[in-house]
Amino acid sequence: MATPRTVAFHTLGCKLNYAETSALARLFESSGYLPVKFEEEADIYVLNTCSVTEQADRECRKVVRQAMRRQPDAFMVVTGCYAQLKPQEIADIPGVDLVLGAGEKFRILEYVDDLSKAQGKGMVRAGDVQAVNTFSASFSFGDRTRSFLKVQDGCDYKCSFCTIPQARGASRSDTVESAVANARQIAEMGTREIVLTGVNIGDFGNGTAVIEGTRPRKEALFADLVQALDRVETVARFRISSIEPNLLTDEIIGFVAESQRFMPHFHLPLQSGNDKQLREMRRRYRRDLYAERVATIKRLMPHACIGCDVIVGFPGETEQDFLETYAFIQNLEVSYLHVFTYSERANTPAAEMDGKVPVEERRHRNQALRGLSEMKRRAFYQQQLGTVRPVLFEHHRNTAWLSGFTDNYVKIQIPANQGTINSINPVFLESLSLDGETVTAAGLVGVE
Repeated sequence: MATPRTVAFHTLGCKLNYAETSALARLFESSGYLPVKFEEEADIYVLNTCSVTEQADRECRKVVRQAMRRQPDAFMVVTGCYAQLKPQEIADIPGVDLVLGAGEKFRILEYVDDLSKAQGKGMVRAGDVQAVNTFSASFSFGDRTRSFLKVQDGCDYKCSFCTIPQARGASRSDTVESAVANARQIAEMGTREIVLTGVNIGDFGNGTAVIEGTRPRKEALFADLVQALDRVETVARFRISSIEPNLLTDEIIGFVAESQRFMPHFHLPLQSGNDKQLREMRRRYRRDLYAERVATIKRLMPHACIGCDVIVGFPGETEQDFLETYAFIQNLEVSYLHVFTYSERANTPAAEMDGKVPVEERRHRNQALRGLSEMKRRAFYQQQLGTVRPVLFEHHRNTAWLSGFTDNYVKIQIPANQGTINSINPVFLESLSLDGETVTAAGLVGVE
């Protein structure tokens, strides 16, 4: 009996990429390949890339070099957002044999069997992203406690700083029925929590359904999905990943507030607390709407965790603009920030705008908001002390402890003899760690 060919995967970037990498791994397994860790020797290495960070090129080259040092005769395949945006640049990296774009990614098996080791330049298969009109369902696996379920892909928004529409194409979605079936399959694998992911998940419904010849109202469709998934009794927890504030309706917020399965945790991208900047960014809301969404969440779920994304140093952002953003966030009941330093992206309107902010000033503003984020997180954690919250237990870097997250996304640690990995138990939140990043739980209050 022939020894099966081995394949190894490495993922750069977002939760959506991790879901898709897992789907690619299942394709290889179903064709008889044996998955191995990326740190091991393999016949084929697959790198799923990201385009969000300005170090995309550097990270890609580093990973390729590591794999080629390990196994010089292996085939190297690169896919993902960076591969769609700059396929030839990646193909010129020594060791790369095949570059697959967004439309070719899930046809990977059609190409790998015919690969021959590249002689200085890889083969590019990356078509026009505007022609990509199919949805490929994906979910991550391997971590029994949590899975990322892809329900939507692509984006119809035209934010002036973003390359995602160029990398992933138009908005398109899974069907409700398929997403529910995938959720049930994930539960059968023993996973307790599912995180819904996509590029613009609030736009769920594009490309899936037609009602009497017209598209259904987009803003109702994600609510339909949430309600259908809530009826999947074998899944203990669902989380909604980042969702645009203009697409997070009162209907969705109200449903989550009443749900036993959808966690009181929202991540709303803000990007700027200054309306002038929001207009220049081509965002589809203004700060008053954002504040209204936060207020609605907190009114219905005072204990809810709310995270937000912010970009600093966008072209034209004056010191006064930044201070306005800082003050706006300081007065919001948000729990933590993801802060991004603006960096120019080729073929985006923002890259051609006047008023570039010096790089050093961008970094300074980033540090200021990171400090605000730490204060926000610490204050939110302090509010939770003395309460009892359900926790999904996970591994801790120290085997004497278990870690996990409460339903409202407080990171806790508890002595290992107090719980079992992949179980959900109510715990008493006792004290805050010195760095403010975790809460120590006194012990179980009851057994699931």
